[in-house]
Amino acid sequence: MTAAILALNRRTFASLAHRNYRLYFAGQVVSVTGTWMQNIAMAWLILELTHSPVAVGALALCQFLPFTVFGLFAGVLVDRCDARRLVIATQAVSMLLAAALAAPTLLGLAAPWLVYLLAALRGTVLVVDAPARQSLTYQMVGPRELPNAVALNSSLFNGARVLGPALGGAVVAVAGAGVCFAFNAVSFVAVLAGLLAMRVDELRRPEPQARQPRLLAGAREALAYARRVPRVGLVLVLVALVSTFAFNFNVLLPVLAKSTLHAGPATFGVVTGCFGGGALLGALVSAALGRASLRALLLGMTGFGLGELVLAPQRSPVAAGALLFVVGLCFTLWTSNANSTLQLEAPAHLRGRVVGLYYYAFNGAGPFGGILAGWLAAVGGTELAFAVGGLVTIAATAFVLARPAHRPALRLAHLLNLKL
Repeated sequence: MTAAILALNRRTFASLAHRNYRLYFAGQVVSVTGTWMQNIAMAWLILELTHSPVAVGALALCQFLPFTVFGLFAGVLVDRCDARRLVIATQAVSMLLAAALAAPTLLGLAAPWLVYLLAALRGTVLVVDAPARQSLTYQMVGPRELPNAVALNSSLFNGARVLGPALGGAVVAVAGAGVCFAFNAVSFVAVLAGLLAMRVDELRRPEPQARQPRLLAGAREALAYARRVPRVGLVLVLVALVSTFAFNFNVLLPVLAKSTLHAGPATFGVVTGCFGGGALLGALVSAALGRASLRALLLGMTGFGLGELVLAPQRSPVAAGALLFVVGLCFTLWTSNANSTLQLEAPAHLRGRVVGLYYYAFNGAGPFGGILAGWLAAVGGTELAFAVGGLVTIAATAFVLARPAHRPALRLAHLLNLKL
């Protein structure tokens, strides 16, 4: 029994055997916590300034519109550049933007337009930062331990989703949103220190290409690959559907806390932390599995959709927190398997662009999804918004499960037949 537990622990944390990944992971522990504190503080600040769920949806529009505009091309830039240097640059700019948000808020000069502007600039940086970090993860750990590293990245992100919102909600209640923004600015020092301390010669560099991909041609090549490989097309479309219609918690959770549960920022932090706790457990389960699986992806989607349907009518903070824990677990199960599947399927020269497509599918329709979620919450409360998300997720999963595996894959991949 003890030997089995030790073996499970070794599988779960296998990627941490790599020194570079340990440095990256340690830096992110601090930085991502600060990011989550900033995320909930921004949403709560907008809600306090405007008293409108639609305004919180507009914040999501500002955060995700850069993915819609630039997302198809971000992967081309990642494939052209050194991933580590690119991540250093994006993290440094993110630190400056957090400081620019902290200063006016602490001085009492924050206005919705300023929060929207800085959210849009931060979103623009994330368009490049997200695929660059995934490409760097591959270089740090290699293909064998990539699914484990992706799952551990998710566990880190979602562990911070537990601590960050809970801490952020308490800080907002006691000291205001500006302190959260200031802490986030300082937290980037940790991840920058880890990146600068890496041993560059231990990174798995991709083979240099005879000709660097151009912006439009490189994006077309990635889309052609997604059309040509049915499994990749299937995963991308499923991610796009579910993230657009069902994953709008940045809009819905502040409204759930304030309007549905009639509570304050502390409760907002707690319910967000419950989702993060479940997501953390789901990430550790994925890390222990150690391999990408379409079956696990579909199982996670099913639980995610059912969880949102059951969550929709709840008005008890305890019940909402418990259900958000389950929804979070299922969320990480399907996202980590989707991410790993795409990276492992992709050839080395296309990996940055394929990861870019993943983030485009996940965030590209975020502006529409955020506005839709805000409108649904304004019309029918969070009850209607969660119900719509759950139904879309279950319908997408049922569509795949009800047909032979190759047919929906080919049909859904055909939907990616985009022209540039």
